Amino acid sequence: MTYPFISGGVTAARGFTAAGVHCGIRKNRTKRDLALIVSDRPATAAAVYTKNLVKGAPLLVTKRHLSDGTARAVICNSGIANTCAFDGEEKAETMCAMTAEALGITANDVIVASTGVIGPSLPLEPVRAGLPALASSLSREGGADAAEAIMTTDTVKKEFAVSFELGGIACVLGGIAKGSGMIAPNMATMLCFLTTDAAIAAPLLRKALAETAEDTFNMLSVDGDTSTNDTVALMANGAAGNAPVTEENEDYHTFLAALRQVSTAIVRALAADGEGATRLLECRVAGAKSDADARLAAKAVIGSALFKSAMFGADANWGRVLCALGYSGAELDVRGVSVAFRSPAGHLAVCEGGAGIPFSEDTAKAVLSEKEITVEISLSDGNASAVAWGCDLTYDYVKINGDYRT
Repeated sequence: MTYPFISGGVTAARGFTAAGVHCGIRKNRTKRDLALIVSDRPATAAAVYTKNLVKGAPLLVTKRHLSDGTARAVICNSGIANTCAFDGEEKAETMCAMTAEALGITANDVIVASTGVIGPSLPLEPVRAGLPALASSLSREGGADAAEAIMTTDTVKKEFAVSFELGGIACVLGGIAKGSGMIAPNMATMLCFLTTDAAIAAPLLRKALAETAEDTFNMLSVDGDTSTNDTVALMANGAAGNAPVTEENEDYHTFLAALRQVSTAIVRALAADGEGATRLLECRVAGAKSDADARLAAKAVIGSALFKSAMFGADANWGRVLCALGYSGAELDVRGVSVAFRSPAGHLAVCEGGAGIPFSEDTAKAVLSEKEITVEISLSDGNASAVAWGCDLTYDYVKINGDYRT
């Protein structure tokens, strides 16, 4: 089941407003660097985080604040990650307190996030100075400004929303995200804030988000580096007026499908905007022995620097796909592997039964010169499948990261 995409992003759902301003954390005064998202009523809330053992202070604070399963607002800055700083948690808690004061809510109801350079102490005076203007500019049209304010090396804003029905009641789920580099399976240098006006119990909200993240956000890789500040947070305020979803019934699965659709759209946008990227890569694995094996195989291929480099050069070097499968850790019979490439320019089979087959280099060049390329891998070990997303590896990736801090 797919649902219609609508405009509005993180503020498409009823009861949510947002804003983004330049407060002075970033030197570029034309770049917004402080975002705020607010629900006009208490919302059930859940989040998933990076699996890196080094975690940004905002994650630790947000985890505490979401222990009761409720939230009202998200405050997020770009420019400095507030990670590995001696005063990190104090700064994150103070950001929440300042936000709560500006909104007339409690600090425990604020989700806090930061993105940018790791190490420096986060200056709070710019945040303090920018909050009045930020709060006063909250609006249903402010989602795009918030999406811009959380960007770092991103080149485009990522915002999506869909409409769906629960028990005959129209509901909306939308969100914004940032992420371009330091993105690997098991989250990314990625912040994603999702909102819905559906009413759903906190335990089911957590379950839906965790399940969705496993098949979407955790199947994304740009460069193999798992970041420290990755957070996907979801607020559900019930403003649509549907009967609250309290069990895994038809309404729950409808909500889950809507959440997966928005999350997949965001992940594809993140992969396509990878640092220096020229191509969106999608790896589809079918016929795996288990879901875990399928995920391992897809992640290994999409994360292979050699494979990514070949895609940059439009080179059908399918041996790099088999190489990645071989070290992926997935249990598979190499003699049963088939590989093909697909794009808007056509379909190209390159390997069957674990061995190469003849193909046209001219056709290969055409297929692999498109902006979106799918590598289709068929195994012969079972019925499980998985999809992973990434991008090609280009010269510009090194240029961007060679002087990221300076």
